[in-house]
Amino acid sequence: MVDGVLAGTKAQYREAMLSARRAVPDATRANEAVALNDHLTGIVGRNDTVCAYLPVGAEPGSPQMVDRLRELCARVLLPVTRSSADGEPLALLWGVYVPGALVAARFGLLEPAEPWLPSSAVAEADMVLVPALAVDRAGVRLGRGGGFYDRSLVLCKPGAMLVAVVRDSEVVDELPSEPHDVRMTHVLTPHHGLFALADR
Repeated sequence: MVDGVLAGTKAQYREAMLSARRAVPDATRANEAVALNDHLTGIVGRNDTVCAYLPVGAEPGSPQMVDRLRELCARVLLPVTRSSADGEPLALLWGVYVPGALVAARFGLLEPAEPWLPSSAVAEADMVLVPALAVDRAGVRLGRGGGFYDRSLVLCKPGAMLVAVVRDSEVVDELPSEPHDVRMTHVLTPHHGLFALADR
């Protein structure tokens, strides 16, 4: 990273950000997870539907975020990953979060048990929490490259808050963008909480 601008290919960006995350001490990661959880109070409404996800590995946050969201809003939806017969990623399906009713899935994920809602259910969300490796100040998100969210976020309703959840150091000045990218409207970080992106 040079002056807040990542340099190299997307694959190189991803490896650099993943390496940096793996180097974060467990105690720091735990403290940041608590901070992210605390920031949820006041940013969602009682009648809102929120699409969230369960962090895995070194991703910022914790499963407790999903439980907290369930206390704060009307409904929490979690993603279900599926691919086509030839292995191409499909737009995410969604399932209503019910504590204790998650099942093991691929990529080391936990997902809601059936029945699932169609991909179009993301259009019911007032806020979508989106996993990211980095996000820039124009809302460009660096994901893991799977393509599931790229195919899903285009289905969101106008005005929905698209929130990248990252560590504070993962908000950068500029990332390369492509025509299909759906830009984030907000960022949620441990120290700064929720803030809007200036240019989108």
